[in-house]
Amino acid sequence: MSGTFVGMPAFPKAAREAVRDTTLRGNLRHATHTIRDKRAKAVAELADWQRLREAGSRIKDMTLRHLDDYLVQLEESVTAAGGTVHWAADAEEANRIVTGLVKATGETEVVKVKSMATQEIGLNEALAAEGIHAYETDLAELIVQLGDDRPSHILVPAIHRNRGEIRDIFREKMASWGRPAPEGLTDIPADLADAARLHLREKFLRAKVAISGANFMVAETGTLVVFESEGNGRMCLTLPETLISVVGIEKTVPTWQDLEVFLQTLPRSSTAERMNPYTSMWTGTADGDGPRAFHLVLLDNGRTDALADDIGRQALRCIRCSACLNVCPVYERAGGHAYGSVYPGPIGAILSPQLRGTTSEIDASLPYASSLCGACYEVCPVAIDIPEVLVHLRERVAGQGGPGHRLEKAAMKVATWAMDHPAAMAAGERLASRTRALHPKRPPGATAWTGSRDLPELPEEPFRDWWRRTGGGKNRT
Repeated sequence: MSGTFVGMPAFPKAAREAVRDTTLRGNLRHATHTIRDKRAKAVAELADWQRLREAGSRIKDMTLRHLDDYLVQLEESVTAAGGTVHWAADAEEANRIVTGLVKATGETEVVKVKSMATQEIGLNEALAAEGIHAYETDLAELIVQLGDDRPSHILVPAIHRNRGEIRDIFREKMASWGRPAPEGLTDIPADLADAARLHLREKFLRAKVAISGANFMVAETGTLVVFESEGNGRMCLTLPETLISVVGIEKTVPTWQDLEVFLQTLPRSSTAERMNPYTSMWTGTADGDGPRAFHLVLLDNGRTDALADDIGRQALRCIRCSACLNVCPVYERAGGHAYGSVYPGPIGAILSPQLRGTTSEIDASLPYASSLCGACYEVCPVAIDIPEVLVHLRERVAGQGGPGHRLEKAAMKVATWAMDHPAAMAAGERLASRTRALHPKRPPGATAWTGSRDLPELPEEPFRDWWRRTGGGKNRT
């Protein structure tokens, strides 16, 4: 996985800084509560929601078990339809392929459909290094790009910005990227949308190359599918002469019948709509209709490693709806930037450490960025047991060692020995009770636990002594 975000502080430090930002917390609270309330109503309309959820989970698991076969079928279908398939083992190879394809056209500008895969590999930066300007066309991604910012939410990348901040970004930055913001621009949403529309229109009409991702790829026909709400994606997918799509290999579904399940669950779980305003589908190329050249870059970048993990592979079911972010109490307070990845929130806490590994400080901290409340699992439309994967990854991180984990292991060994020796256990309890006045509230070496907690006070006598003295509470005096 790209190192775009690596170098940021580990989650605990980043989260501590984020929770001090009252504006950020207010923006997040308002947005996440609004989205999740609307989602709950949209989901409640379907009496068979749980059956759809189970169907989505089974389709994804079955596809992942036979992913090698379906990817070959997908390549054959895309090729037969006039497209060209490229395989990228990692971010570096994917960036090299895409950059080479753009340079071969002679163009120095591209328009982009919102794509987390291209953010994952740092494609915009790779293109810029070769003198190619990439323009984001999704409204929220445009805000992030103009503000020299990073996305903080899967569905709404600029969720951490309020209307006033967006207005200021448009006023200050639009002119340097193209058409300037209108004079006297207000923070009324319709005015902001109009300003973005005017700014982007000239890019849509001028661009000869577009870059996209995809929500799904149908193996039986080689069809790619993009869900969006604004129509910018369709402009990118139809007007340019060359279309390059960078898609993670896990986005494959076998058939159109399988796709039908996700056409119902993704819109309701993400935008709380019965169906997406724009669902764009394309299969290869066609004379006189759409791009004349289509390239599909199939991205691995750590996905095969995740696939090999019996527990962790369920993260690859994710359909990027963001429902888990909107119900997560940790995300609501810390925001997406604290996760140090293009994939924030609960899904990012289990996906990023599998794609990037757990050797860096930030990736080793992500499995602990959770209260394990389970709200994320309850809303996931493909039933990813995120708490289970978090605990699994915590075990992996602990197995790597480190000062905190070595101390924890030593403490567990001592506790295991004591519990195997009742007499020693009883003696230790009596000693702890008699010296309780001397105990520090925050013992050294355990700051990860006691930084926000005080140790409970010990009773005057151990429970076993009290039980023996009172006859189980019957002989109280």
